Amino acid sequence: MKPVRRRIRRHFGLTAKQVAVRSQRPWYFQWGLAALFIALGYFAAYRQFTGGENLTEKLMQANLENQGLQTKLIRVERQLQIEQAAQGNLDKELNLVQDENMKIKEDLLFYKNMLGNKKRYK
Repeated sequence: MKPVRRRIRRHFGLTAKQVAVRSQRPWYFQWGLAALFIALGYFAAYRQFTGGENLTEKLMQANLENQGLQTKLIRVERQLQIEQAAQGNLDKELNLVQDENMKIKEDLLFYKNMLGNKKRYK
């Protein structure tokens, strides 16, 4: 009975040898798995970047939008130039009318003074 106890202690006790069982895969399986993960990563990044659409279609659509915005910009710039020219003409006309108004007021004051002086002498 003693030898059986000794064998059990040697096999399961504190002094028992620690053994790790590890299955080892062949190198070509490890390389194949690594290649598979790299391919999956590349595919996921490609799908994320393109958004599932063709890049040439996106580029053509962006070019069309760009051309439309450029025509709108040109139209707005021309309209702004016309408005600025009209504003400049209005400023000139306003200055002329104000000058003319000042001259007419001066003439009116002169004539009022002349009529005022004649009434005093009569």
